Amino acid sequence: MFPLLLIFLDDDDEIERDFISFGLPRQIYTRSNYFLTLDEIGFQRRFRLTKEAVLFTLDLIEEDLEHPTDLNGSMSPLNQFLTFLRFCATAKHFISVGDYMGCHLSTVCRIVRRVARAICFRCKHFIRLPQTEAQMSEEANNFYNVAKFPRVIGLIDCTHIKIQSLGGDNAEVFRNRKGFFSLNVQVICNASLSITNVVARWPGSTHDATVFINSRVHAEFESRKYTNYLLLGDSGYPALKYLLTPLLNPHSEIEQLYNESHIRTRNGIERCFGVLKRRFPILAYGIRLKNMDTIMAVITSTCILHNIAIMFNEDTINLYPEENAMNFELLIHNANNINGNDNRGHEDDVNGVNQRSHLINNYFGRL
Repeated sequence: MFPLLLIFLDDDDEIERDFISFGLPRQIYTRSNYFLTLDEIGFQRRFRLTKEAVLFTLDLIEEDLEHPTDLNGSMSPLNQFLTFLRFCATAKHFISVGDYMGCHLSTVCRIVRRVARAICFRCKHFIRLPQTEAQMSEEANNFYNVAKFPRVIGLIDCTHIKIQSLGGDNAEVFRNRKGFFSLNVQVICNASLSITNVVARWPGSTHDATVFINSRVHAEFESRKYTNYLLLGDSGYPALKYLLTPLLNPHSEIEQLYNESHIRTRNGIERCFGVLKRRFPILAYGIRLKNMDTIMAVITSTCILHNIAIMFNEDTINLYPEENAMNFELLIHNANNINGNDNRGHEDDVNGVNQRSHLINNYFGRL
C-alpha cells in the first residue's frame, strides 16, 4: 500500500517526484528515423540490407505488418521490419534491440515473430530450384564455367544453427555431436550463391544424409523431375545417380581431376554459408528463442533476405570492418564443418557409383 499523499493542484513537481520514487512513471520511448538519418553505408552496416532492398521487401510484407489503428504509439511497418533486421544483424537480447529501436522488449518479441512469418509466406517466390529446361540449362552452364563440371544445377550441404535448449523430454535430440544444441539446416545453392532450397526443421543430432533422404528435393529427383541433372555434395552423403560425391582415395590422374573439379565447384556452398552468416550473424552466434516455429521462421526468412540482397548486388566484403573477422570466420568454419566428411550416414548406391565412374571415364578422361 502506498502512503497517503496530500496532493495540491500546484504541486506538479512533487507529484512527478513521488511517482518516480514509487516506480510508477510510464515508459516513454524515443524513436529515431534511421532510414533518413543514416547514410547508405551506415544503414547497411546496422541493418544488413540496402535502403533499396528494404523498400522492396517492405512493399511485399507491409500489409501483414500494418496496425489496425495508429494509436498509442504503434510501430510502423518500416520500424517493425528494421527491428527484425537489427535483431538478425546483432544476435542481441530483445532488451538491447528494443533500446536501439525505441520499444519494449515484449514488443520486439512480437515483431520478430510477426515479421519472420510474413517473410516466410513469400518463400516460394525467392527460394526455388529451376523449374524449366531453360532454367536448368542456364544453371548448368553457370556451374560449368566454375570448374568444367557438367550438368550441375545445385550444391547441397547442411550447417548447424545454434539454439537454446528447448527443455522437455526431447531436448537432447537437439544436441549435436559437438555437444551444443542446434538445428541441422539443409541448404541448396546455385553458382551465384543464391539459396534455391532450405530445410530448417531437423534437430542437431540428425545426419546430413537423413535430412536429404527425407526431403521433398530427394523425392523430386527420385521421380526424375530433374532428368540428367546433378547435385554435388560432400562425402557425408551417399553417392546417388543424381548426387555425386568426391572420391575418398583417388588412384589415377583422371580421378584426381574429377576430385579437383568437384571440390572447386562445391566450394560455392561453403562460401554461401559464409556470406549468409556474415550478413546475418544471428545464424553464426545462435538464436536465443524458445518457440521452435519462430526459430524455423527466422532461419528461413534470413535465407529469403539473403537472396533479395543478391538480387540487389549487395556485397559483404569489407562492409563490416568493426567486427573481429578472425573470430567470426572461425565461428563460421566450426559451424559449417561440424559433421565432417568421415561421418558417413548411408552407404553408396550402386547406380550412384556407376554414374560417377561413367562420368570420370567418359568425360574427365577426355579433358
